[in-house]
Amino acid sequence: MTQEDARLRRVVDAYHRIEDDVEGLAELAELAGAEDADELAEERRRVEAELETLYRETLFQGPHDDRPAIVTIKPGAGGTESSDWAGMLLRMYRRFAERSGFRVELLDAVGNDAAPQGVDYAQMIVRGERAYGLLSVENGVHRLVRVSPFDAQGRRHTSFASVEVMPEIDDKIELAIDPNDLRVDVYRSSGPGGQSVNTTDSAVRVVYKGGTPEEIVVTCQDGKSQIKNREKAMTVLRSRLFEREERRRLEEQMKARGEQKAIEWGSQIRSYVLDKQYVKDHRTGAMRHDPDAVLDGDIDDLLWSGLEWQASEAAQAAD
Repeated sequence: MTQEDARLRRVVDAYHRIEDDVEGLAELAELAGAEDADELAEERRRVEAELETLYRETLFQGPHDDRPAIVTIKPGAGGTESSDWAGMLLRMYRRFAERSGFRVELLDAVGNDAAPQGVDYAQMIVRGERAYGLLSVENGVHRLVRVSPFDAQGRRHTSFASVEVMPEIDDKIELAIDPNDLRVDVYRSSGPGGQSVNTTDSAVRVVYKGGTPEEIVVTCQDGKSQIKNREKAMTVLRSRLFEREERRRLEEQMKARGEQKAIEWGSQIRSYVLDKQYVKDHRTGAMRHDPDAVLDGDIDDLLWSGLEWQASEAAQAAD
């Protein structure tokens, strides 16, 4: 039985359980007296919660939703301000993972001396139940508007950072990688802000150029083992090649159907406006008026509304 078969089996079984529970609830309602009101209300809340769980299960429609998520964060133009924003996003996703009981492996982070909490590049793997399925909706450009703490005149600034989310692809999926297309460099690891991680050449940079003018560069300085860092870098490379092939296949399908809609993987998806105290998702229209909580990792409702939007878009495309 495949993972998808098992998932569908769980959905069907849960549906039948809820169907039985609803019938039992209806019978209880007919027989209940005033003294049974609290019990009836509690049972109704339980069934509604199970129904909500089942509904959310149906939102996971991708073949790789169960896989770990590789999250890459890059600041846009803007120097210190954008690097600080990228660091805020990195913290947001790490806090979300912590709240969710997920495990995070920080593969690489390049600090910015002018922004102590900022990063010029960061990449991590998030491991947990449906990690990729949940975080896949975060793909795109995130916009920050605030009175900049780096501006001596206290002016309002707008910053951008891109978030890329890919499923971690293991070696069970066959991908042809010619060793002649690889260059592997080793160098000394360092942490964000220039802090030293160790004094050995354990960090690894893998450069791949396989038949295209655009190189793929993957770095990993997660630990003190050069061998493990190389393995992790190759895992990320495989995932990036897989994602590139999936994108090419999707573009060909859209062309074959005569669709002209652009595949805008990096389009702006959300704005965080701190001086006016709101966060707005531009795809779903979802609004939050507690940006501090959002930036502290409280993003579950934004993820679920994004998954609903994604499922709706997929249904429309299938019609």
